[in-house]
Amino acid sequence: MRNRIPGDLPVWLFILVGLAFLATCPAGADIAQPGYQRCGTGPRFNCIVDGDTLWNNGVKIRIADIDTPEISQPHCAAEKALGERATVRLMELVNDGPFETLAWKNRDKDRNGRKLRVLVRNGQSLGGILVSEGLARTWTGQRHPWC
Repeated sequence: MRNRIPGDLPVWLFILVGLAFLATCPAGADIAQPGYQRCGTGPRFNCIVDGDTLWNNGVKIRIADIDTPEISQPHCAAEKALGERATVRLMELVNDGPFETLAWKNRDKDRNGRKLRVLVRNGQSLGGILVSEGLARTWTGQRHPWC
C-alpha cells in the first residue's frame, strides 16, 4: 500500500499554491489593470492610438461620444498639436483607474470595424472630460474641420 497525503490531493495542491502566492505577494497589494501606453508596431492589447481610439483588452474601440483632432493625417499643424494633447490626456485618464466601456446607442461598430463605446468612470464620461478641457468635441454624427 502506498503512502498517501491525508485528505484530497487537489485541496492540498490548492492550499500549497495559495501559500506560495501569499509568500510572494506583499500584504494588501493592489492588483491593477495594465497601464496604457501609446500603441507601437507590436501586438495591441491595452494602448492608445489617438485621442478617440484605443485598444482595450485586445479590442479596438472608437470613443463614440467625442471627436478629436487627427494625428496620423492632420490637415494643419494646429490640428496635429491639439490631437497630440488629446492623445496624451486620454492616456492619463484611462490610467487614472478602472473605467467601464458602455455600448453606444443602437450601433455596435463604426464603418472601420471599431467597437463604438463610451468610457465612463464614476458616472462621468471620459470623453466628456476631454470636451470640457477643449481637447475634443461632442460627436454630432459628422466630422468638422479642426483647422
